[in-house]
Amino acid sequence: MKSKLLFYLTAFITGLSVMAIELGASRLMAPYFSSSQIVWTIIIGTIMIAMALGNVIGGRMADKHKTPDRLFIWLFAAATWTMLIPLFGKFIISGTALVLALFVTKNYLVVAAFVSAILVFVFPLMVMGMVTPNLVKYAVSNLEENGRTCGIIEACNTIGSIIGTFLPTFVTIPYVGTSMTFIIFASVLYAVCLAYFFFRKKKRAVCSAVTAIALVIGLASSNIGTAFWADNIVYEGESIYNYLRVEDSDDSLIFSTNVLFGVQSIKNKEPGLTGMFYDYQLAGAVMTGAGENDDVSVLILGLGTGTYASQCDYYFGLKDIDGVEIDQSIIDLSHEYFSLPECVNTYAEDGRAFIARTDRKYDVIAVDAYQDITIPFQMSSVEFFTEVKNHLNQDGVLTLNMNMFTSDEGGINDYIIGTVSNVFENVYTVRAGDNLVLFASNDFDCKLRLEEKLDSIEDIRLRSFMSRVQRDCEAVEKSDYILTDDKAPVELLSMRALDEMVSEELDDMKKMIEGKGIKELYDMLVEG
Repeated sequence: MKSKLLFYLTAFITGLSVMAIELGASRLMAPYFSSSQIVWTIIIGTIMIAMALGNVIGGRMADKHKTPDRLFIWLFAAATWTMLIPLFGKFIISGTALVLALFVTKNYLVVAAFVSAILVFVFPLMVMGMVTPNLVKYAVSNLEENGRTCGIIEACNTIGSIIGTFLPTFVTIPYVGTSMTFIIFASVLYAVCLAYFFFRKKKRAVCSAVTAIALVIGLASSNIGTAFWADNIVYEGESIYNYLRVEDSDDSLIFSTNVLFGVQSIKNKEPGLTGMFYDYQLAGAVMTGAGENDDVSVLILGLGTGTYASQCDYYFGLKDIDGVEIDQSIIDLSHEYFSLPECVNTYAEDGRAFIARTDRKYDVIAVDAYQDITIPFQMSSVEFFTEVKNHLNQDGVLTLNMNMFTSDEGGINDYIIGTVSNVFENVYTVRAGDNLVLFASNDFDCKLRLEEKLDSIEDIRLRSFMSRVQRDCEAVEKSDYILTDDKAPVELLSMRALDEMVSEELDDMKKMIEGKGIKELYDMLVEG
């Protein structure tokens, strides 16, 4: 009976650990490959492959051996592997991403994420797939009880999986981080293995020593940051939604989420233009009279740490600003590090949900919720932009940041622009570095309105910049590229844009190798 209870406990612990590793895998890989549906699909698919292999191997193992000793040796090895993921996982994933970027130009995200998942996560998950076939054999003492025993084992495993789904998401990852999550659940696996070896009076000293050494290494390596090569990080942490990082450069504070190279928000140490897409989006406020009066109302969907809100306050003295950000931890960082103006009313919820429930209308609605390949489909559809239009005052304007530029016909930009142009009458875009900023209104021509308002801008530098934005604005015609709530393949479209970017970067690297040599290539890679 004692052995059965231990087997039931083992089934529970492995179910718990499988889900914890799955959720930890998504967080470990997100800064390198994003947290898109594509990456989630790869992770889930990899887990299913590993578990299926484990089921087959475990079944054959159970048939060959009279005791579960070998199973628990394999489970002990899986616990050790899991314990060392915080030490080796980031290096393997970042190295894989870098090496494959030199050779893979089509479906890079899929290939790199899949190879990384195999290298880091297949072994422990395959071993956990071996558990159930073995437990069923060794726990069943007679044929009359085999159904009941199998049912209990499956129930224990399922209950463990349920708890393992919620515990990492709401407790361990946001409060102690991804690395400690792997360490905690590896320790739980160690505990059940040690319980078995002590019960069997076998390998107790060796297993206890290995556990202690691995635990020390795991705890020591838990402080290795995701961007382990950077020395200017002032904050690195995790929330329920995101990996978060704040960097202090010579002239600014930079905030990033779920990406190693990129800027989601920025605060210059000297006030003024940022040199980024936020500056272009200020044209939306100018169009609605922000240079003439300070009662223009602004809604920001995707507040980040408040760069756009701070710019509206600094240049125009706007005080009626609502900022929606799904992650409360980002809002907290905006106050702690980025001096978010007190006039900004913050709401920690999904942008689509907020705009659906509020009955308020605004002069400017700024959408900045797209992050690299991760574009929330519910904020890219006709239905969403129709909601936005219905929440604009007369003479109101939508300003939208598209953070991936591609010249590909029928690419992600064409679809988003086409969707907006099927809702708004007047739509313009302007190239903002690697981004594309869109302006849309039903009540005026955006380019002409911006030209009319230029003289109302007091700041000379801002006026000059807005003049350039006005000059570079290009009108958009309606198209058949439309995204809807029912059909919005934003992940696949973004992946095509990513392939284009990787191909361009690869060409640049090849030219550098041919023209200057490996030293310059190395320096470029180190500098990101």
